[in-house]
Amino acid sequence: MWLLLAPTRLEAPFLKGEPFPFLGRMGLKGKGFVFLETGVGKVNAALALAHWASRHPVERALLFGVAGAYPEAGLGLGEAALVAEEVEADLGLEEGLEPLGFPAMAVEGEPLYNRFPLDPALTEALAALLGLPLRVGLTQDRPSESLEEAKRRAARWNAHLENMEGAAFARACLALGVPGAELRAVSNPAGVRDRGAWRLGEAVSALREAVLALL
Repeated sequence: MWLLLAPTRLEAPFLKGEPFPFLGRMGLKGKGFVFLETGVGKVNAALALAHWASRHPVERALLFGVAGAYPEAGLGLGEAALVAEEVEADLGLEEGLEPLGFPAMAVEGEPLYNRFPLDPALTEALAALLGLPLRVGLTQDRPSESLEEAKRRAARWNAHLENMEGAAFARACLALGVPGAELRAVSNPAGVRDRGAWRLGEAVSALREAVLALL
């Protein structure tokens, strides 16, 4: 059984099932999955997973949605990738949290500051099954507002995809012991705010193909 999560229902119009209310938003119970609409942003993503996992066993979880691509990502508009690691870029100083001396969390005694892995075994298995590349995600509450800002972020953190939820999901999975993976499809170049340059339809189609292949 998959626990599927997406920030908005607009990113998952292809899922069909029995609807139920979930934290003021919508959930679906379908064949082989439960879907939760989390809402946008880090707090919503972590809260949704933690709330569900506190009441139900979670065998494996997948966060999916659209993302912006940095110039060196090697991904075109409408292409999908799995995220191997997430960076929480707005946690701590410009250099990150480590200079302050306070790790965000520890996993098996290892301190983690701004970089959080998704489950390696699950992620690599999905990459092989779906034929998708692995990339590094960067999570920040405020998306890049220009190409210059996007390039600075990508270079600083060696990241490929920009989103608003992934690091929180990865951290929640690590804390709760839930095997978690993240799927993203490129809807726009990071830093481009002109919706006329976005390709949401193509990105959602890529999500549809990958998610339905899992189910």
